[in-house]
Amino acid sequence: MPSERRIKPINLHEYEALAPQHLSKMALDYYASGAGDEVTLRRNRGAWKAYMLRPRALVDVSQRDLSTRVLGQAIRMPILIAPMAFQCLAHPEGEVATARAAADMGTIVVLSTLSTKSLEEVAQAQKEPLRWFQLYVHRDRGLTRHLVERAQLAGFQALCLTADAPLLGRRERDARNAFALPAGMELANLAGAEMPHEEGESGLFAYFARQLDAGLTWTFLEWLRSVSSLPIVVKGVLRADDAAQAVEHGAAAIIVSNHGGRQLDGAIATIDALSEVVAAVAGKAEVLVDGGIRRGTDVLKALALGARAVLLGRPVLWGLAVGGEAGARHVLELLRDELDLAMALSGSATVADIDASLVVRHREGA
Repeated sequence: MPSERRIKPINLHEYEALAPQHLSKMALDYYASGAGDEVTLRRNRGAWKAYMLRPRALVDVSQRDLSTRVLGQAIRMPILIAPMAFQCLAHPEGEVATARAAADMGTIVVLSTLSTKSLEEVAQAQKEPLRWFQLYVHRDRGLTRHLVERAQLAGFQALCLTADAPLLGRRERDARNAFALPAGMELANLAGAEMPHEEGESGLFAYFARQLDAGLTWTFLEWLRSVSSLPIVVKGVLRADDAAQAVEHGAAAIIVSNHGGRQLDGAIATIDALSEVVAAVAGKAEVLVDGGIRRGTDVLKALALGARAVLLGRPVLWGLAVGGEAGARHVLELLRDELDLAMALSGSATVADIDASLVVRHREGA
């Protein structure tokens, strides 16, 4: 009998539908879950529908350019890869495969402190440095400083400080599964560190409670600037006053983020916070956004509302699970191509042509 024909996904939703076939239940629940009742998780995705596009007509879009610059670095499209922990749960090459996919697409990957491949391995996987390092601050400030020094030595170009996780949000699917890394998988950047195995609790929740510094304030940015010359990106901002604080304390960029709905359930969707943050920053720092982005039109809306670029999270993991490096790259290609078409149909030949006149918020779907 002829072999069954494999159908290649044509959008990010189809990758998400295929991913459960390639992941353990524990890994799938860890990647897909949100905090509490998962209200914010759902809202992140639904909120994009409340913003509608107002395309320009009869504009020459025969040639289009998706390139932009983030923190002075040229990238081929305004789509970065968000920091995500434990990528070897999706594929044995984990973060190394993701970093290669990012480099092939000419964009930046943000590596999590809690990666399952070391920052040095990820650095070696890229010929051109297209990488930032996401920092979780440990109570052991010496360990934190060592991570920062290693990142700078390995050619990472920015430090991305996660500001919305003094403790880990309670993700009930992880608690039910007593989430822990399987045997043979480790916290690659934290030699000797182990995730606790807790009956009826997420091992990651316990790790945060025991190891990470819940006492951080804005003054930490000053300490971080004193130990590294890398630009600082603050991730996890949803308010104008916090955005202003970030700028005041030296942030070069801000990521409007609610941690993918995984921290405070009931927090507003990121797109609903974006305009407020952009206005508060007033051009003194770059603004990026993540959360629920699944279509090229979502990227177009984010750029129109003032984001310099977006960060893509879970869909990259679905691609990695389904097809390894090639799958992760294909996810990025699909979103890039959708953005390219959306730009053409909206009358935007370049990223610089995208402005606030292209988008309006409607009550319906809000």
